[in-house]
Order: sequence, then structure tokens, then C-alpha cells
Amino acid sequence: MKEKNTNSGLKIKVKDQTGNDISLSTLFGKLVVIYFYPKDNTPGCTKEACSFRDSTNEFEKLGVTVIGVSADSVDSHNKFAEKHNLNFPLWSDPDKKLLTAFGAVGEKSMFGRKYIGIKRMTFVLDKTGKLIKVWQKVKPANHAQEVLDFIKTI
Repeated sequence: MKEKNTNSGLKIKVKDQTGNDISLSTLFGKLVVIYFYPKDNTPGCTKEACSFRDSTNEFEKLGVTVIGVSADSVDSHNKFAEKHNLNFPLWSDPDKKLLTAFGAVGEKSMFGRKYIGIKRMTFVLDKTGKLIKVWQKVKPANHAQEVLDFIKTI
């Protein structure tokens, strides 16, 4: 696996749902779950987002901030969040700088065809921004519970 450059990823600025610049470094002092996903309003991405939505209260009780990131636009994120009542931030990374820094852009295959795309991956960062857990293969429907189970062990 290619080494992820998560340290440089902490300072990369992307847009939040309101269109403001934001970076992971603004979240120091909190545990952060950052999950990368391919596309708003697709079946797997919707299942994953709704699973995090349904677990938001549990994450908050544990002092954890959840963030979803894709290359979709701020407008697309707003429509996605509104349609599915998402209650956590979605960040827009159309230049794929943050996605790339975390190794979430790479070779994928569908129907035997290989292409470069966004991988479904999740990371947990400690209060200083240090990477403490990575999921490289994610099953969208129950992933939030899997992440919660891990966080309860730390």
C-alpha cells in the first residue's frame, strides 16, 4: 500500500458545506473520523452517509467529530445532506488534494475495467491529528457501527 501523507493532509484547505475554507488542523483537540467516498447520491455512498447520520449522537457523546469528504461540489453536498437529513459536515475536495494525501485516490476496477477513482476509506485521527486507525475496505451499510466499536476501545 502506498504510504499516506496524512501530516500534510492536516493543513490542506477544502470547502465545507457553507463554502468556507477549512482544514483538519482546525479540529485539533477532538477525535476525528474522516471518511472518503466516491460520489453523492449513489447507493453505497448514501448507505454509508445514512449509517453515520444514524450514529451521530453516539459519536458526539464520545467527543468524536465525523466528516465525509468527496470530490463533489459544495452545492452537490448541500443537496445530498438535505435529501438524506445528514447531520454532520461534508467537505468538498474537487482538486482531490486531501483525498490524495490520505491515499483515497487510486486504481479501481469495475466490470474488468481499471480506472483511477476515489476509494471508500475511513480514518480515525487522535486529538493531535495523529492517524490511529484506517479502514481500506469499507462495507457502507454498517460501517459507522464498526467505527464506533473501535472508538469505544480507545
